[in-house]
Amino acid sequence: MANLGYVRVSTAKQSLEQQRDALEAASVERIFEDVMSGARTERPGLHALLDYARDGDTVTVVALDRLGRSLSHVIATIDDLQSRGIFLRSLREGVDFNTAVGRMVAAIFAALAEYERTLINERATAAREAARSRGRHIGRKRLLDHAKVEQAVILRAGGLTASEVSAALGVSRATLYRALSARAAP
Repeated sequence: MANLGYVRVSTAKQSLEQQRDALEAASVERIFEDVMSGARTERPGLHALLDYARDGDTVTVVALDRLGRSLSHVIATIDDLQSRGIFLRSLREGVDFNTAVGRMVAAIFAALAEYERTLINERATAAREAARSRGRHIGRKRLLDHAKVEQAVILRAGGLTASEVSAALGVSRATLYRALSARAAP
């Protein structure tokens, strides 16, 4: 079980030394680092840490905000660590997810993450319903518009096979069948 650390500063003008010193004083064996904004989701140091960490390891940070700028990203990272059996310890907040109180805080974070996912899904559903009620198409752009579907009907009535019609229109047979089925539906 390794004691790993993660440090991050937003710009090259800032120094990682203070964070490194704090982690070394906390007996961290290996430190991963990034010099970039926490708002960026692609952070090579954090990615390397997450790839390296294993079940039973502890990840130590100076403060939880080092894991990301937004609460949702911090919670998502904590959720990922927890699901993999990796403990988190934050020095500034005094939270050690390896203790009973830390596990309780982790459970609260997990509940917040689930709540946020639910809110996102509810907002997305409401937006889809609003668009649908206004007659807007939801999802990918249709490969066969109304004119092409009518053309497909004429070609099929003229004796062409579904394979020939789909090749002529540049779509798969499955797309052709879906379009023809949707047209026939009441």
